[in-house]
Parts: sequence; C-alpha cells; structure tokens
Amino acid sequence: MKPLILITNDDGVTAKGLRALDEIAIEFGDVVVMAPVSNASGTSHSITSARPLRVRHVKHTEGLDVYACDGTPVDCVKLAVEYFCPRPPDLVLSGINHGSNSSINVLYSGTMGAVIEATALGFNAIGFSLLHHSPDADFSQATHYIRHIIATTLQKGLPSDISLNVNIPRLPADQIKGIRVCHEARAKWLDSFERRTDPQGQPYWWLTGKFQCPDPPQSSDEWALANGYISIVPIHPDFTHYPSIETLKKTFTT
Repeated sequence: MKPLILITNDDGVTAKGLRALDEIAIEFGDVVVMAPVSNASGTSHSITSARPLRVRHVKHTEGLDVYACDGTPVDCVKLAVEYFCPRPPDLVLSGINHGSNSSINVLYSGTMGAVIEATALGFNAIGFSLLHHSPDADFSQATHYIRHIIATTLQKGLPSDISLNVNIPRLPADQIKGIRVCHEARAKWLDSFERRTDPQGQPYWWLTGKFQCPDPPQSSDEWALANGYISIVPIHPDFTHYPSIETLKKTFTT
C-alpha cells in the first residue's frame, strides 16, 4: 500500500506553495489536502470552538483529494485525520509557506501550528517555508531538497515527538549550498501599532514591526539562511525547560 500523506498550509487552499507541495508529495503516495478556505497566516495553534466547521471538496484526481475548510490550519489537521483521511497518514506536511518561519516566527505561524498539532497526535510532520512573500513566488529551486527531505523521512521516520521546521532561502537553485540542521536563533519582533482613521473618522490600529536578530551564531537557522543554506530545526510540542526544574523546585517548593 502506498504511503498516505496529509497536507495543509496557512496561506489558503489556492496558494501556489500548496500546489507545489502536493505536486511533489504525490510522487511518494496518496495525498489528502485539507487547507483553509482563505489566508490564515499568523493563527499559530488556534482552533475553532465557537462555531461549526464547514468543508468543501475542491478536487479529485487519481491519488489526490483536495478539501477546503473554513477553519484554521490546526482545525484542518484534526478534522482531516478523523474524517477525511481513509487511514492514518504516514506523514503530515504543511506549506510551502510564502515567507519565513525561522527563529521566533515558529510561535506565530499557522503553518507550524499545524505541524506541531500533527506531532502531538503522533504523526511524523514537516513544515516547509520559502523566504519569499509574493503570492507568485517561484518554488522550483527548492523542489530537489523538499523531495529529498520527504523521501528520507518516509524511509527513516523521525524521533518520537519531533517534527521538522524547514526554511528555504530565496536563492536560485545553483546558489543554495545545501542543508544545515540548526537551532532557532534568538530573535524578536519590535512590534508597533500604527494608529489610523477610517472613512467614518473612527480610529483603528494596524500591527507593524521589525524583525531583530543581531549576530546569529553559525549553529542557528538565521545564520544558515543568510549564508545560502536550507535550515532544518527539530521542534517538539513540549515547552518544558527541563534544566530549570531542579532550580525552581528549590525556589518555590515549601
């Protein structure tokens, strides 16, 4: 039996990056796509609980079914696994995201929220992102590497409770130097809210910000991407900082 691959994203079911990913994935097995109806970027790990979810069957070809869901990327994973996958998926993919999900961006990313949810459910999962925000971004330079990462994961699997956050630099294929396994760089967004006025004279606020990551170490994803490498960061759903447990026990235990 062919492997079953479940795919989602946060840019929406019509995104070019999603089409690029399902075209690669179908080379490896049967594919079910469940993606948000519209753009759901920045939704992180949010779920829909205050209203029902609705799903539309968008496309069926041999080995490929595409569905659009009016929920979040995490909703898509949870719903697809329970109702729309004919069997448990062998691999869950998210992306290819239009824009970076490196460093601290993993906290805000709907792409990676879906990946973390899949990992928590017990599936091997990978998120792919290209450092190019354009809706018409060219994903062809990354095809070889994405194919390699998918094939290797299907063959060898991943460590328990570990998923992969893969980011791809915006470079021609012949300028990508290869793959580096990294840790997240310490970075932050310097957020700011612009106060504006609507046509009725009422104020509203628009989030803006500047990404700040000074002097990332060579072992980090930001250094790898800035120097022409694809970065792979292993992540997991457990946010516990284990080295601090004993120290905090001494501080707070009575």
